[in-house]
Amino acid sequence: MKNPWLLYSLIRLGLFFGIFWGFLLMSFNPFYAAIIAAGISFAISLLFLDKARDALSASVANKLSRDKTGSYVDKENELENQILDAEATASKPQVDGKNPEADK
Repeated sequence: MKNPWLLYSLIRLGLFFGIFWGFLLMSFNPFYAAIIAAGISFAISLLFLDKARDALSASVANKLSRDKTGSYVDKENELENQILDAEATASKPQVDGKNPEADK
């Protein structure tokens, strides 16, 4: 899978629900089964999901990286800003064929 967020989340949820249903099949109280399943799945993920966790942290680091000027680098952000700017200029009112913002 190319998305480390989805991969790590699905593995963690699969571990939790697998252990949870195992305890329910052994007639555990659902409350205690959920608590124990959360603890065991957490421990297993810490021990065995190093590569997935590292890929997830690299994804977060890339998303939050800054350029030399200190601002965040986000390719999608520039596209979104261009679209919003185009919509804002298109919706500004015209007075007598003039743009009131142009006089400022």
